[in-house]
Amino acid sequence: PGFAKENPVKKCVGMMLVVVAGAWSGPYGRAQETALEDQAAAALRKACAYMRSISTNGGYVGIYSEDLTRRYGEALYEKAAPTEIWVQPPGTPSVGEAFLRAHRITGGQWYLSAAKDAARALAWGQRTTGGWDHRVYVGHLDPNAAHVVRRGQRCTFDDDITQGALNFLISLDEEIDEAWLTEAIELGFAFMMKSQFPNGAWPQWYPLRGGYHDYYTFNDRAMNDCIELMLRGHRVYGRQAYLDSAARGGDFIIVSQLPPPQAGWAQQYTHDLKPAWARRFEPPGVCSLVTVSNIHTLIDLYLYTKDKKYLEPIPEAIAWLETSKMDSGRWARLYEVGTNRPIYGDREDGNKIHYDYEKISEREKSSYGWQGDFGVPAVVARYRRVVASGTTSAGSSRPPKAAGRPGRVSPALESRVRGVMEALDEEGRWLQDGMIHSGTFVRNVNLLCDCLQSASPR
Repeated sequence: PGFAKENPVKKCVGMMLVVVAGAWSGPYGRAQETALEDQAAAALRKACAYMRSISTNGGYVGIYSEDLTRRYGEALYEKAAPTEIWVQPPGTPSVGEAFLRAHRITGGQWYLSAAKDAARALAWGQRTTGGWDHRVYVGHLDPNAAHVVRRGQRCTFDDDITQGALNFLISLDEEIDEAWLTEAIELGFAFMMKSQFPNGAWPQWYPLRGGYHDYYTFNDRAMNDCIELMLRGHRVYGRQAYLDSAARGGDFIIVSQLPPPQAGWAQQYTHDLKPAWARRFEPPGVCSLVTVSNIHTLIDLYLYTKDKKYLEPIPEAIAWLETSKMDSGRWARLYEVGTNRPIYGDREDGNKIHYDYEKISEREKSSYGWQGDFGVPAVVARYRRVVASGTTSAGSSRPPKAAGRPGRVSPALESRVRGVMEALDEEGRWLQDGMIHSGTFVRNVNLLCDCLQSASPR
């Protein structure tokens, strides 16, 4: 769609277009009299129109060159073919969710249409088994076809890929009712249950492909996102099988907890429940980051089911976290089983355990997050609130988007929104070093939506 530019001779007409049609009214400096809400709405439409114009049959990759001749996945070393789209965040599901939120905030059907296009691309990219890979081919997508044409190959739970795609489709299903969408969601949930081991765990990939990909995998929130998805499936569709699946996942968290005094969890386990090596820089160990995620998931399960068994493993896990805090005030990501010494891996010196953080390569120090607070103080505080209240008022593990106070945009939010609007170029892009990042688009669209939601008196 085209956007009207401000005509100095017909300034009043231009202003009406901004308010009524969400059209672009020229540089922000010449639109000072326009309300922040109107400016944000115009910027939102302009940015979304550009993003939609560069889609591949409705889908997106993670990064584009300014001239659109080069396309990449999550990082610049992951080249994407012209007919490929990316499922891994911040790819197609993330962009689709941003369009959908814009529709919900503004009521604009155009945004809903863009979200639907993204969902159709995902449905065509869904594997015949029911999940997704990092990237999918959509050159065969026919928007007018009555039936989806899918292909085979394995699917992954790594990096919220299959789970994130299904979550987006569920979000769209709450807005529209179409057969192809229902089919994709039902196929996806069937895949989720088929790929789950009898003990409640999920592998990193399914069908199984060998090696660490087959292990029971918590790393990158693989199982946590699966459980969260199954709970949402039960909440939205009311199917007991989805709740049963989530409960089995929680049971696996309980059974896979390591014994005191290291009562945390590993990133991945062999099928005899031993902490396992994954990639050559990922040694087996007790993981503070995974332990935090598992505590959140156990709390979520307790709040949803009211079954106190999900709270029982948490005190010993917190005790381990508290005793493992380093002198720096941070935590190591991994601790050696038995000694509780902080351990590290290194891509440049792989397949061995390193004990001295200062001696691992500079690349490794900046690429994996070997030390940090990993949300430990926040999860401990959340658990204590839950115990004190015993109710769902303790809140979700994922904080809601800060929308602000209805009818009022805070000064801090206004400052951020104005910065985002000023950075938007005439094409409708946010450029970073000559590249267009889907993650930046998603983040800034949500910020503009926060502004519109806060400004609305509803």
